Amino acid sequence: MNGGQAVDRRKEKKVKCVVWDLDNTLWEGTLLENDRVTPRQEALHVIRELDGRGILQSVASRNDHDLAMGKLREFGIEEYFLYPQINWGAKSDSIARIARSINIGVDTLAFIDDQPFEREEVGFSLPQVLCIDAARVKEVPDLPEMRPLFVTDDSRKRRLMYLSDMRRSRLEESFQGPKEEFLASLQMEFTIAPAREGDLKRAEELTVRTNQLNTTGYTYSYDELNAFRTSPRHRLYMAGLDDKYGTYGKIGLALVECDPDAWNLKLLLMSCRVMARGVGTILIHHIRGEARRNGVKLRSEMIPNDRNRMMYATYKFAGFKEADQNGKLVIFEDDGGDIPPFPQYVKVNTG
Repeated sequence: MNGGQAVDRRKEKKVKCVVWDLDNTLWEGTLLENDRVTPRQEALHVIRELDGRGILQSVASRNDHDLAMGKLREFGIEEYFLYPQINWGAKSDSIARIARSINIGVDTLAFIDDQPFEREEVGFSLPQVLCIDAARVKEVPDLPEMRPLFVTDDSRKRRLMYLSDMRRSRLEESFQGPKEEFLASLQMEFTIAPAREGDLKRAEELTVRTNQLNTTGYTYSYDELNAFRTSPRHRLYMAGLDDKYGTYGKIGLALVECDPDAWNLKLLLMSCRVMARGVGTILIHHIRGEARRNGVKLRSEMIPNDRNRMMYATYKFAGFKEADQNGKLVIFEDDGGDIPPFPQYVKVNTG
C-alpha cells in the first residue's frame, strides 16, 4: 500500500460540470433573431453521454431567460441543466455563480462556446476553467478530462440527486420554523457500515472528487481500498444518507488504522452535498465511540489547506486537540471528553 499517494492516472484534473452556451453551440441559430432554432444533434448526444458518466451540466448564455428556457423545455432537455444562468452579464460571472451553487471548484468546470471572445473572457477571468470551441463538440466525450475513473451507480444518479437537493433547498427557504424542525421533516436516515467490495468504486471516486470536506486529500486506488477492506489492521467505513425525497447516495468514507494501543484515522471525508444537512459529525463520533469500546486512543491525521478549513474546524468542535505536527501533517487526538448523542432529527443505522 502506498500510504495514500495519488497514482499517475489521478494527476489529470477531471471535469465535474460542463457549462454550455446556447446560440450556435447547443442549437443552430440565434434565438433573438429567429425563434426557429434547431438543436445540434451532436450536442444532444454529448449531453446524454456526459450525463450517463455522472458529469453535471449547466448553461451560461447571453439571452432572454424566458425564451431560452422555453426552448430547452421544448427540446426536452431542460432537466439536464443545473442552475442555468441566462442573462446579459459576463459569462465568467455566470460560471462562477454555477460553481458556487453546485458547491464545486471552478477548476473542475469546462465551458463550451462558439465565440472566441466569450472563451477568452472566461479564460482571462477564470483561467482554471477548461474552455472548448463549440466546433469541437463531438470530441468532448473523448477528452481525458471527461473520462472518470469509474462510472458508479451514484455517478449515474448524480444529476437526479442534485435536482432533489435543489427541491429540498427551495422547501427550506420557504419553511417557517427552526432549522432543526425542517431537518426533522426530511426524515433522514444515516447509515454507517464496513465497506463492501461493491462499494469500492464509489469509495475511490469519493477520494478523487471530494476536496472541501476531506481531512488529508489522500487518494487510494480500488486495489488499495480492497486491501484495507480485508486487512485485520484496518477498518474502512462507508456512510450513506437517505430521506423522504430520495437518496443522497454513498456520501462518506473513513479509513482507520488499528494498532493495539491506538487507532489512527487516516482519512475522513464527506460529500459537499450533505454540508447543510447537519450530519457532518455523525461518522466521526461513531468512530470515537468504537475506539473507546475497544479501549484504545483515537488519533487523526489532518493536512490543512485553503479548501478544507471546515474539516479542521470539525475536528476542533468534535472533541479533538492538536497533539503533534510534522511539516504540513497535523496529528489530532481525541481529548477524552463526552461524545454527544447523534442529532435527534436523523435516524442513524450502524452495521
